[in-house]
Amino acid sequence: LHLLLQLLSENITLVLQNQETEALRLARHLQKEAQAQHNNSEFTEEQKKTIGKIATCLELRSAALQSTQSQEEFKLEDLKKLEPILKNILTYNKEFPFDVQPVPLRRILAPGEEENLEFEDEEEEGGAGAGSPDSFPARVPGTLLPRLPSEPGMTLLTIRIEKIGLKDAGQCIDPYITVSVKDLNGIDLTPVQDTPVASRKEDTYVHFNVDIELQKHVEKLTKGAAIFFEFKHYKPKKRFTSTKCFAFMEMDEIKAGPIVIELYKKPTDFKRKKLQLLTKKPLYLHLHQTLHKE
Repeated sequence: LHLLLQLLSENITLVLQNQETEALRLARHLQKEAQAQHNNSEFTEEQKKTIGKIATCLELRSAALQSTQSQEEFKLEDLKKLEPILKNILTYNKEFPFDVQPVPLRRILAPGEEENLEFEDEEEEGGAGAGSPDSFPARVPGTLLPRLPSEPGMTLLTIRIEKIGLKDAGQCIDPYITVSVKDLNGIDLTPVQDTPVASRKEDTYVHFNVDIELQKHVEKLTKGAAIFFEFKHYKPKKRFTSTKCFAFMEMDEIKAGPIVIELYKKPTDFKRKKLQLLTKKPLYLHLHQTLHKE
């Protein structure tokens, strides 16, 4: 414990001064402690979780420093928010400032240790500008919610995500879809849900066959609202879960039966102002809607 605290105090200045190697070294050390399963670990489970999240942030910072993009995905100002947590690791009990999750130890690689990957084409790589909600440090196992209780005269919507068409469907690692309902300003109207990892991949399709229960009665959705579907997959080289593309369905498209909707290039544009189709090929997100009304 004392060694870790000493390491933190010695390294935080170097990390803040844009030393990506120090960021990775500290991230690896923190992850090892966060995931320690032995009984003599001096940290509580909650403290381990916080340490794991700090490690995730350090890894994001290291990746941002190594990026050739003009804008950084995880800025120095963001990292500085971790300083009070690092200095008070044993007593910190506030909400963590970033929506991140601890990542498995194997995903923190030293420079030069990166895994060999198949080449990814420019269309897939060319999208997100920095600052966009494109990279997520941990895979999500599925956070689907049950159907709401019925109300007289009110309609509930079940959306079955059947499959998504992608030219490189077979190469996607641990793909899943994040479903959210946004107003015209991109504000969440319902809790965000993540599907489990896809059930299978074949040819140009990733199959899900999973039901999403909309967490609001259709009649209570605000005018201009839309349901978003963000397709995400794990990228070992970048050690992130990344958004590959997205689709959305507007209120006038809520109708019982099958529907196919177009795919758009990342970053996800929740305000729907600058939309670019992912491809000219006839590849879509295939859904089936069921309406429940008392």
